[in-house]
Amino acid sequence: MTFPAPSHDHDHCIAAALALAEQECRRRGARLTELRRRVLALVWDSHCPIGAYALLDRLGHDGRAAAPPTVYRALDFLLDQGLIHRVPSRNGYIGCPRPDHPHAGRILLCRRCGRASELDAPDLDAAIAAAATAQGFHAHRLSLEIEGLCPACHADGPE
Repeated sequence: MTFPAPSHDHDHCIAAALALAEQECRRRGARLTELRRRVLALVWDSHCPIGAYALLDRLGHDGRAAAPPTVYRALDFLLDQGLIHRVPSRNGYIGCPRPDHPHAGRILLCRRCGRASELDAPDLDAAIAAAATAQGFHAHRLSLEIEGLCPACHADGPE
């Protein structure tokens, strides 16, 4: 996944993410309910990490009010299915463009516009796993956040 270009067709992006999510859930025998689907669409809505309470607010604006536990259950389902990633430093979530491919969460975060992108770096995963193993550590999950400027913000000039 890369940072979206200014001419990015966001509606197509969301539709493609939802179609892939439906396909993956069907393949796994998991149920992508209407609420889970709507939460996933909202997570994909801006390419910026979004928190649970912002999701609740947006659901309310759509006339689909939900209680916090309901949204957290939907987020847990989406995380378990690999359809989203948690961004701890932003207390939010972003969509995963490759739920059909097992990988670690390596997130590039733009400090100017707030957008996020997943970094595909299997060699980095292997190096981290090897270093952990060398210390006798058995890693189960990797979460890495890298903060900087996306291409569009970098083109606008230094910070």
